[in-house]
Amino acid sequence: MGFFHSTNRTGPYFEGWYFKHQNPQGQTLALIPAFHTDREGRRTASLQVISKDQAWWLEYPASQLHISRQPFQVQIGQSSFGEQGIELHIQQDGFSLHGALRYVSFTVLRSDIMGPFRFFAGMQCSHGVISMGHSLEGTLELNGERLDFSDGTGYIETDWGRSFPSAYLWTQCVWTGSDPGSLMLAIATIPLPVGGFTGCICSIFHGGREYRLATYKGVKIEAWSSSGAVIRQGRYRLEVELLHERRQSLRAPVEGRMERTIHESLCAEVRYRFWHGDSLLFQHTDPNASFEYSSTS
Repeated sequence: MGFFHSTNRTGPYFEGWYFKHQNPQGQTLALIPAFHTDREGRRTASLQVISKDQAWWLEYPASQLHISRQPFQVQIGQSSFGEQGIELHIQQDGFSLHGALRYVSFTVLRSDIMGPFRFFAGMQCSHGVISMGHSLEGTLELNGERLDFSDGTGYIETDWGRSFPSAYLWTQCVWTGSDPGSLMLAIATIPLPVGGFTGCICSIFHGGREYRLATYKGVKIEAWSSSGAVIRQGRYRLEVELLHERRQSLRAPVEGRMERTIHESLCAEVRYRFWHGDSLLFQHTDPNASFEYSSTS
């Protein structure tokens, strides 16, 4: 599927995959398997598990990570993650997570979310969207609690490079019902050998079509901060407003080492408004949206 890069790269380098799952009752769980190589060539693998109220960091030797390009599959320890679903067998340091989920009917982008930027060599961080939304079946047991994700929805994306951007905003949401949709927005500072710029990538699925707003399509970032963002492209305008968040601490890469602490709200309450001129295409407020803002300055 084009989202895998060589695990034999010299450092610094990281690559991770973000699997989010939510059910109609509001239970939500995200998993981030990843591998990382520092400047000295030391390789490790990790799995971060995020619930609405807590996050866990599990580390593995690189020898326990196996990646397949075709079909898309990541195996870490005794657990596997792929386009057909996930199977989890985790028991360590007082933490347990077991079970299996099946994925059905990926919603894929018509083209790479990075656009022409995918050809830029040496990008600090690149981004890929594997599925903007898909159906779930199955159950998991997290520390003795049963989580039934049948009739739920999932989302998968990936990042790779050397480091997360020094400043960025990211939000994601999938919703069902009478007016279903899916949205992903990322805004980040992009360093260059001389200077740099603030870049934006955004995909919105609504009403049976994809809307793509991005720097390479002429998007203008009117505002972005820890409370949301406003972007405009031609007559299209997206407003994102963070209403409430419950942040969890996660680790993020700096030159291939997972030594930066970031904070993500797996289940934030976010209001999205999408306009075409004076016409409101949709307004959606979701208590299970993901939202993340970070700045090292």
